[in-house]
Amino acid sequence: MISIEKLGVLMGPTDKQFENNGVFNPGIYQEGDTIHILYRAVEQGNFSTIGYAKTEGPMKVIERNEKPLITRDFDYEKHGVEDARIVKIEDTYYITYTAYDGVNAMGALATSKDLIHFEKHGIITPQVNYQEYENFVNCCDRNKLNPKYHQYYNLFAQIGLVADEFRLLRDKDVVLFPRKINGKFVMLHRIWPGIQIVEFENWSDLTESFWKEYLTNLVDHIVLDPKDIFEVKYIGAGGPPIETEYGWLLIYHGVQETIKGKVYHAKAALLQLDNPKIEITRLPVPLFSPTKQWEIEGEVSTIVFPTGHALFGNDLYIYYGVADKQIAVAKVDLNELLLELRKQP
Repeated sequence: MISIEKLGVLMGPTDKQFENNGVFNPGIYQEGDTIHILYRAVEQGNFSTIGYAKTEGPMKVIERNEKPLITRDFDYEKHGVEDARIVKIEDTYYITYTAYDGVNAMGALATSKDLIHFEKHGIITPQVNYQEYENFVNCCDRNKLNPKYHQYYNLFAQIGLVADEFRLLRDKDVVLFPRKINGKFVMLHRIWPGIQIVEFENWSDLTESFWKEYLTNLVDHIVLDPKDIFEVKYIGAGGPPIETEYGWLLIYHGVQETIKGKVYHAKAALLQLDNPKIEITRLPVPLFSPTKQWEIEGEVSTIVFPTGHALFGNDLYIYYGVADKQIAVAKVDLNELLLELRKQP
């Protein structure tokens, strides 16, 4: 058994307009004892921006901006800049986030040299509608592809929306590995219901033709698909993978379907270091689940949604959104977690 210590709520909404309805799903970047927190700030009406706070050590908040750090600037994100993840590769911070225009939710990119000034690079995930998507994945070996990859298409076909050329493929939980692998950027993303991987040398490589070929061979790019009862509905990447001697440690979320509705759990898996599209193992049970009142009751019930981490000695601090309302922190011994993972078949 892995010992998880839940340290409680770190931050929540305030009376400031841009974050008066929720503060959750934080992107985390650690520099020594300093933790940079890029959190989703939600105002009334469910409009999101990215707020900023800084801690000394894992839990002591010493700075919090009065205004959003990253705002809604373009039509493709006019309803929300959501759920940032952050890495630093060489001298550049890369912030991946979900851009929401009120209908479509897709992965987007911003970069910075100083976490003060940001340059936005637009949508970085496939911009295809559901009919185009279905045409591409039908080229895959359907016996290998989880039938749930067709579920959105089937749903929209039933309700007469599949022909809507402006309703685009949802692609969320976009997370970069914290360094290049074999000279390439490596990125996880989530086309429902699994986690896929993409490798590229330059951001300009992510063209329409690149994604067409990628989707045609989607089955070859799936890293993790739902497996056990705790993630049977769907899964999605959490924070950036953590490099260890035994492989890349990925903390992710799994969604369970129950008679009372969906329950989000924190899960863990190991991926190969030199070829992270290969899963080594994963925990068959959640790393932790919503059990505290502040994890169960909020804007959306029973959610723990890990999106970042920091390491102090062997203590791995996991920062996660709770019930779409607040940010909480849990602590686990990294060596203990890796040992438990290595016990799995």
